[in-house]
Amino acid sequence: MSTESTQNRFDRLMEIMRRLRAPGGCPWDAEQTHDSLKRYLLEESYEVIEAIDANNDELLKEELGDLILQPIFHAAVAEERGAFTMDQVLDAINDKLVRRHPHVFGDEVIENSAAQVENWEKIKKREKGEERKSALSGIPPHLPALMKAQKITEKAARVGFDWEHTDQVFAKVMEELHEFQEAMAAGDQQEMESELGDLIFAIVNLGRFLSLDPEEALRKTIQRFTRRFNHIEETLHGGGRKLQDATLEEMDLLWEEAKKLEKGSI
Repeated sequence: MSTESTQNRFDRLMEIMRRLRAPGGCPWDAEQTHDSLKRYLLEESYEVIEAIDANNDELLKEELGDLILQPIFHAAVAEERGAFTMDQVLDAINDKLVRRHPHVFGDEVIENSAAQVENWEKIKKREKGEERKSALSGIPPHLPALMKAQKITEKAARVGFDWEHTDQVFAKVMEELHEFQEAMAAGDQQEMESELGDLIFAIVNLGRFLSLDPEEALRKTIQRFTRRFNHIEETLHGGGRKLQDATLEEMDLLWEEAKKLEKGSI
């Protein structure tokens, strides 16, 4: 294992990026801007998540490196513009972590993680130096819809706009389901869309109330669906058949077989 320090490795990465963007470097790297790099920040984040789900440390190590490259890239672009440097980025996050953890780096006492989240928000609000117009302010507009819905319900709950018991939240889900069914019966497409949105929002709120992440829950459901559907395809292809050749009943049986394989009962 190399004896090179973390600091030296970090400095080397910054120098590599500067060299890539300098005259005589890489044309593609030199052309990139903050805007053009946005998609890669998202892509690399999702690839890290994929590596975590795969429980693959080697892949995770590689994908974390790819993700770390993104702030390096942005810092290099900003440095060229004279906006800020990577040193200033690191100073800012170091200072922020110390300020927002007074129970660790100071004398303040925090009882639990919920109290820490509340205290973090209070400190954040004080640091911004302005009163927000709404309790729902500060949510990034480009968040995925499920994640944004969860953030909204969390913020609303912090100011007391919340249910007291789980059965109340569940009853709200059933109420929204009934209203969606009524819209379906009426055949009103616009009303159906509205009621479907209300139903999804209510389910997100139920997940939040039960400390479940709806984005993560749906992502894992998609993974399960994909695995089971792939089992249907592979089984049929193994017998020289196509999906179009199979009946729905046959596919349902293979679907159930895939579920049993996942549970280790076959």
